[in-house]
Amino acid sequence: MSEPTSPAGQARSTQDEARSPSSSSAEAAGPSVLRQIAESSVLMGVLAVVTALVLGSVLVLVADDDVRTTAGYFLARPSDFLSAVATSLTEAYSALLRGSLFNWEAATPTRMVRPITETLTVATPLILAGLGMALAFRAGLFNIGGQGQIIVGAMAGTYVAFAWQLPAGLHLLVAILASILGGAAWAAIVGVLRSTTGASEVITTIMLNSVAGYLLAHALTTETFIGAGNANPQSLPAAETARYPLLLGSGFRLHLGFILALAAGVLVWWILERSQFGFQFRAAGLNPDAARTAGINVPRVTALVMVLSGALCGMAATAPALGTEHMLTGSVAGAIGFDALTVALLGRSTPLGTVMAGLLFGALSAGGKTMQAATGTPIDIVLVLQSTIVLFIAAPPLVRAIYRLPAPGSWRPGRSTSTTVAQEA
Repeated sequence: MSEPTSPAGQARSTQDEARSPSSSSAEAAGPSVLRQIAESSVLMGVLAVVTALVLGSVLVLVADDDVRTTAGYFLARPSDFLSAVATSLTEAYSALLRGSLFNWEAATPTRMVRPITETLTVATPLILAGLGMALAFRAGLFNIGGQGQIIVGAMAGTYVAFAWQLPAGLHLLVAILASILGGAAWAAIVGVLRSTTGASEVITTIMLNSVAGYLLAHALTTETFIGAGNANPQSLPAAETARYPLLLGSGFRLHLGFILALAAGVLVWWILERSQFGFQFRAAGLNPDAARTAGINVPRVTALVMVLSGALCGMAATAPALGTEHMLTGSVAGAIGFDALTVALLGRSTPLGTVMAGLLFGALSAGGKTMQAATGTPIDIVLVLQSTIVLFIAAPPLVRAIYRLPAPGSWRPGRSTSTTVAQEA
């Protein structure tokens, strides 16, 4: 015989019956979506950039003379200090936008839209080399030798561009293929050493960077590259038939290489997500032992990944060699190979993320020059921004600690909020 139920118990029972499974799911849906957003790698990348911009703002203020002067009598007239801070940040970041996206102070429409074209031009080699790094990262390899692969690709492509005589169109295509093959061959050395002897690709790629740099320095002293009677350390200019055509006319530097960079992003996405080779790349990167058990030839995959990664870096060399500089110099590679590492990290080694990260770094590089010229802000602050982004990208727990975000996997469907909070505490 059952015991009588108290009025309070009857009220709770009625409320429990009224709460249907659908209403419980609706209550959990909101927190679950927010939790998944907070745990996503995309949010980590955005917060890393935001945090770097905040730190960059501090450096901008420290470098400003008016801010330092007004800070000396802050207690007497705090309004002067706050006004100087607002003016400094406004001028610095407006100059950054005017140099990277749209110059609303320019006198002609051409000059107004030139900044965005410069951003796309600077981003082109970063996207291509970043895709090469991302491809290697997804396969569990660390290709630190993008700089050397870009140098060798530039040497091969530039030589074909000025030494060979071919019809227009075909000449450009052959020069691009030469750059791709040059970068692929340089990276193949690392892939073969890794797959046959187990040599660390980090060490070998770093060493080959130096070798490529010395090869370039030597090449720029030979008549083969610089011509007879020339003492300048630069090669002969690329033929007109081997140069990238300009997309927007002679008033802009944006060239066909940017379209090829976007096409390369689509190709890398297809390789990683839709092809059999891409599955093998990802499997070998996630668990080489399991990949061997499944019948995947891991050494062959390793060598192939390095070749493809080097090919993309070699293609990145065509942007300066055939698109903007049209010749080979000691600084033809710049810091593209090292910046591409940052681009791949910020893009989480995904094709779309790498393209977006390349555009961001292109904007920072193009806008940084305008910021320096307009406000006197050291361009080194842009380099600090890039380095800080890498720092926060490489340390997600630090970003989560700053913004008090949950750790990945700390929430699972079906767990109550109080349980999750208690376990996190």
